[in-house]
Amino acid sequence: MISRERILEVFTGLAAIDSESFGERQMGEKVAGRLRELGLETVTDAGTDPAFLEAHPDSHPNIFGRLKGTVPGGPVLFAAHLDTVAPGKNKRAVISEDGLVRSAGDTVLGADDLNGITAILEALTVIREDGLDHPEIEVLFTAAEEPHCEGSRFFDTGLIRAGSAYVLDLTGEAGTAATAAPGIVTFAAEIRGKAAHAGFAPEEGINALSIAAETLAQVRTGRVDGKTTVNIGRIEGGTAVNIVPERIRLEGEVRSLEPREAVRRTVDILRQFEENARKAGGIAHCCMEEKLRTYRVEENDPAVTRFRRACREEGLEGRCVTTLGGSDANRLNEAGIHAIVLSNGMQNVHSTSEYTSLDELEKCAKLTLKLMTI
Repeated sequence: MISRERILEVFTGLAAIDSESFGERQMGEKVAGRLRELGLETVTDAGTDPAFLEAHPDSHPNIFGRLKGTVPGGPVLFAAHLDTVAPGKNKRAVISEDGLVRSAGDTVLGADDLNGITAILEALTVIREDGLDHPEIEVLFTAAEEPHCEGSRFFDTGLIRAGSAYVLDLTGEAGTAATAAPGIVTFAAEIRGKAAHAGFAPEEGINALSIAAETLAQVRTGRVDGKTTVNIGRIEGGTAVNIVPERIRLEGEVRSLEPREAVRRTVDILRQFEENARKAGGIAHCCMEEKLRTYRVEENDPAVTRFRRACREEGLEGRCVTTLGGSDANRLNEAGIHAIVLSNGMQNVHSTSEYTSLDELEKCAKLTLKLMTI
């Protein structure tokens, strides 16, 4: 029922479409058009803020679709995202003799998340062609997922009837699901000191970089415990080598599987920046934003038991794990929809060495079809 040839044709066709975050218009039009061809009631303006589209005219609204059920049972939601990370322009899928699928080497492949899109479209195609019975199926394709799920922030979750959801957006082989994911908080600290000539009068200056360095030496980064990570990812400032730096800006994030821990730890970090700046005679302007909230879906939840049953019937492991990556599942769980994230066969994502395989694409499509029809 699942067609490897069609899967490969759809995947390579989608991979040729540029769809970096905030530039998913053509991808969205392609996917929405295919959903309509398959008979789904489709909505492409579900709660999207007009200001979002005005700010990002090359983006596409989130796409929501519904296929009426033919048998009793509660609706089930399947989701993937339309965008890719950079470098993602002029992508081309290259298929080797061993069935691996890579980019030409100068861009990402886009398997994150074209694998998810392809699996959902293939499963829906088989249902239509073979007339398979199924409960009500809902699908969601989001824009701008990569920058902390910015697109789904504007989606009207009130449209969703399903209590369980599967987000096809986890690296690794099909048959694994993430049932817990972290809260993510981003922050910025701008240190203001006082400029002075570095040779003639350095003592008249207040070195913003020294303040930042002192604080960084006190802040624990990396994997700070089994559930939490801290990262300072950007630093900028200074004007010349012979001027005491007056301004330094740092940006970072905290992730934690422990509820509210990311917020608490971020507050502590920013207080440290402020205290060290004050002691040195400078000032620290700090801000933070909670991007995603942590969630955990229990082992006995219907979303998990359905996943395990589908894996057994497809001969897959059915393993449940935790992840420190965020996804649209965070937003769905926050809205009360029990969502877990399925591995879809993508590997080395967010790099030009990203790859997948035809075997994994087929396994993912088969598992998606089973989840839609059991």
